[in-house]
Amino acid sequence: MTPAVMLLMGPTAAGKTAVAMELVQRLPVELINVDSALVYRGLDIGAARPTVDELQRAPHRLMGIRDPWEPYSAAEFRRDALAEIKAIHAIGKIPLLVGGTMMYFRALVEGLAILPAADAQLRAQLEAEAAQKGWPYLHAQLARVDAKTAARLAPQDSQRIQRALEVYLLTDKPLSVHHEEQQAQKESFPYPLYQFAVAPSSRSVLHERIALRLEQMFAQGMVAEVATLKANPLLKGNEPAMRSVGYRQVWQYLAGEYDEATMKHKALVATRQLAKRQLTWLRSWPDVHWVDPTTGDAVGTIVEQLQSCIP
Repeated sequence: MTPAVMLLMGPTAAGKTAVAMELVQRLPVELINVDSALVYRGLDIGAARPTVDELQRAPHRLMGIRDPWEPYSAAEFRRDALAEIKAIHAIGKIPLLVGGTMMYFRALVEGLAILPAADAQLRAQLEAEAAQKGWPYLHAQLARVDAKTAARLAPQDSQRIQRALEVYLLTDKPLSVHHEEQQAQKESFPYPLYQFAVAPSSRSVLHERIALRLEQMFAQGMVAEVATLKANPLLKGNEPAMRSVGYRQVWQYLAGEYDEATMKHKALVATRQLAKRQLTWLRSWPDVHWVDPTTGDAVGTIVEQLQSCIP
């Protein structure tokens, strides 16, 4: 039987880490991180990095593998994750990929469209235009040339708006068309998949969990963590790591763009918006089993589903 792979997906603050930690105790699994913020060193409090004790009991591969000024792409994640999956299978265990970066999960399972490399000069031009007119203006420009991509992006999603416009200007082809072509010829994932989405069935419960976790992050010293990062001359604030939800708002607060109360409110709103986007991805995800961590035995439900692939 071909060895299997497990995906444990879900919105931020849903309780994925707790479920994964318990699965490590009950199944022969090893964990692979699928959180784009946790790829970076130094993003601890604001990225909800598992504690030292948790990581000793259940190490996460692909966690803390890059400095925050070093970019890390979905293509690199796919390459690295496939290598880790192979290594875990080689020791007779099941890879359990856990996180909320849906773009990484999609890249792993479906492969990637062949897109042009980043163009520093073009990106600088787009950033200059955004500084003058705002990202909603560039979002509107994107909608004129790539309505499908614009429809799934928030008007302030600077990183993805910039990349979508960059791809269009470099190839004269919308990013959505590149993805449609990719879908038509996507690589088949070489392993049987067992896919689970961890999320409270009540949106209000998820919002409560998000608010509580943010409060805990600020109490644990998230502002001081970002201040330490900001003091590093290698970081400018526009890197993917520093655009992560929470980090961006604290960086802007430290830069004097708004007061503490506004910063905390913006971080809460941005985190809720992230969770909404993650849930939208998951609702369109095929063959996924939903698990509510707030009711019943979530881990027991997952273990039942996995009996056929457990050695």
